[in-house]
Amino acid sequence: MTPRTDSLNRILILCIALFAVVWTWHRYPSQEQTAPPAHASLAEIGQTETDLTEIDPTQISSGDAQLARAFANRQSQLQVQGEGEVIKLLADDNEGSRHQRFIIRLASGQTLLIAHNIDLAPRLAPLNIGDWVSFYGQYEWNPKGGVIHWTHADPKGHHPEGWLKYKDR
Repeated sequence: MTPRTDSLNRILILCIALFAVVWTWHRYPSQEQTAPPAHASLAEIGQTETDLTEIDPTQISSGDAQLARAFANRQSQLQVQGEGEVIKLLADDNEGSRHQRFIIRLASGQTLLIAHNIDLAPRLAPLNIGDWVSFYGQYEWNPKGGVIHWTHADPKGHHPEGWLKYKDR
């Protein structure tokens, strides 16, 4: 082989390798790009930031008030109860324990991601945008409103039992 042919072969191999990497990256995006985890922040799933500055405290429930305080104080690991309107349905998180995921808006305007373990409790179905869901679970702070999880019984009995109420069930 001549030096020129050797250089052209190396360039050709490099181009093919680069093309294969780019093609694979676009064809098979990583799991993080396709389905955020059950406890992802709402920012990661495109939800707008909760604005609690214009809330009339006389118009919200005690659960909403507790969640507003938890959000303002960046608290987590709180057992809370409340209810809200479903505003967005998300794909299930199937990494590890499977979770049904949806976003609700409280009467206060605060948004919450509900991450409901469907390996331990039944799925809410058929769940639609506009439906109301009551909950009791653990609140975890994030900059977009927070996440509610542990909305089920703990099979090991180490965590307070949570629940979801939907259509009187």
